[in-house]
Amino acid sequence: MTTEEFRLIADTVPKSPGVYRFMGKDDVMLYVGKAKNLRSRVSSYFGERADRAFRTRVMVKNAARIEFTIVETETDALLLESALIKEHQPRYNVMLKDDKSYSYICIKKERFPRVLITRRVARDGDTYFGPYTSKGRLKIILDLIRQLFPLRTCALTLSEENILAGKFKVCLEYHIKNCQGPCENLETEAAYLEKIEQIKNILRGQFSPVIQHFKREMQHHAENLEFEKAQLIKEKLTAFEDYQSKSTVVSTSIRDVDVFAIASTEKEAYVNYLRVVNGAIIHTHTQELIRNLEDEEDSDLLAYAIPLIRERFSSLAPEIIVPFEVPAPEPHLTITIPKIGDKRKLLDLSVKNVQYYLLQKKRDEVSKTKKQTPAERILRQLQQDLRMEAVPTHIECFDNSNIQGTNPVSSCVVFKNAKPSKQDYRHFKVKTVEGPNDFASMEEVVFRRYRRLLDEEQPLPQLVLIDGGKGQLSAAMKSIRDLGLENRITVVGIAKRLEEIFFPDDPLPLYINKKSESLKLIQQARNEAHRFAITFHRDQRSKNFAKSALTDIPNIGEKTAQKLLAHFGSVKKLEAATLTEIAKVVGLAKAKVVREFFEGGE
Repeated sequence: MTTEEFRLIADTVPKSPGVYRFMGKDDVMLYVGKAKNLRSRVSSYFGERADRAFRTRVMVKNAARIEFTIVETETDALLLESALIKEHQPRYNVMLKDDKSYSYICIKKERFPRVLITRRVARDGDTYFGPYTSKGRLKIILDLIRQLFPLRTCALTLSEENILAGKFKVCLEYHIKNCQGPCENLETEAAYLEKIEQIKNILRGQFSPVIQHFKREMQHHAENLEFEKAQLIKEKLTAFEDYQSKSTVVSTSIRDVDVFAIASTEKEAYVNYLRVVNGAIIHTHTQELIRNLEDEEDSDLLAYAIPLIRERFSSLAPEIIVPFEVPAPEPHLTITIPKIGDKRKLLDLSVKNVQYYLLQKKRDEVSKTKKQTPAERILRQLQQDLRMEAVPTHIECFDNSNIQGTNPVSSCVVFKNAKPSKQDYRHFKVKTVEGPNDFASMEEVVFRRYRRLLDEEQPLPQLVLIDGGKGQLSAAMKSIRDLGLENRITVVGIAKRLEEIFFPDDPLPLYINKKSESLKLIQQARNEAHRFAITFHRDQRSKNFAKSALTDIPNIGEKTAQKLLAHFGSVKKLEAATLTEIAKVVGLAKAKVVREFFEGGE
């Protein structure tokens, strides 16, 4: 649409508040916007303005017509705009940058629900809390939940019929008091669901009901003269109050509020969100937005982001604190622009966070423009794909090899700066496992490898790859946890069939782009570990075969056979050796026996 074409319809554009839509030639919605005065806002897209962004000019040029919807208030315009954007996803509208690979806490929809960590949110009836952008905070919350509320971790179908039929037996988790045995009806469903409700309160930031729950339990045990149980509840209450005290207390006068601040560049905008519950900051998050039109105001961007962020974090706060006037996304919400006091301090904190985030982004862009080696590029991509805190300059990969349990061996290959470091390769003879048991073999060699690195005070890898799926990964993690390295090393498993990446305690795999250089590096390490394990396994079988062949010679024992093989390298070379050459190794008498054996065979 040209300026001349717009002038023909300019007088028909209403001056009321409403929503306008730029439509393409094929009735495709290009852009949706809202305005207090539709005529004034739409007119700003036309005319000779040198400062108008190139993308805005392209959007207007591609528009075939403009449609309008008049509403009563600016708030109604905001709601309608948001609904149209969600439904049509116009090309030139602002978009939230996706962060779906962050972690969520999932409470399963099942009898005696489990509490899990996942990176994927599915519409399956389960309850999700998150996303958690801080790995450290997620660990603190999960440790607290496990400490306060013993829950089951098994995936058994605990229907009432199965439990009454006695189909299950309590496991080790029950005996070490991490579970209270609902599988044998040792814990009622009502008592279990009460714990789940208190866990939900913690995840929502509603601490008061949890404290009251513990106090009621403590009082009950005390009245029944169960002082040991009352003391255990008191210890849990103390641990919970210690966790609560670590939250940033804002003010006793502030209850539940959401705080938003924005900083923007020509192409992107960043919105910081502080969630305050019962006067304490329980969550912070900075959301990136991709802006497709540079002349969009910060107030429009913030008005667009607020309802989406509140929906993502399931916020029910009745008050929103912002730096400037924005329409309320819901009629009952209170919008506050504080000038002084505790609310102003909260807003300043949010502004400081988002400005620091923007500064950090600019620094990252500058560093990216500096020349990077291919190895640095690949490793940084791998760090981003696996959400690691450190660049994985030191990677180790494990693989097992055996044929029906015979000669079980394992290999550990080492990559440094994305290249094989063959002098650091290690192979292992499995010592404590009998029969074909890949899981137990993996547990043993991982423990031996990192126990030795710790004893010798050698540097640990940033990333450990386990060739196999969830079973091998779980076995390796047992050793990692036993050594206290869970928070010092990132450990993932790679399944061969679909190149799925598994994380500990996460039932859902991660799929990296098949063309990604980081996936190719993972595959290279996996293939190298497999090759090294197979080669070592063949060598072991050959040596054992040769050794057994030599021990068939009369008066030649295992030690003598080892000595001959170590010197000559193979049975074939030993057979070609002279009597004098053999005698130098094992003496004249045994040398004659060996020569007679080979000559007799001829």
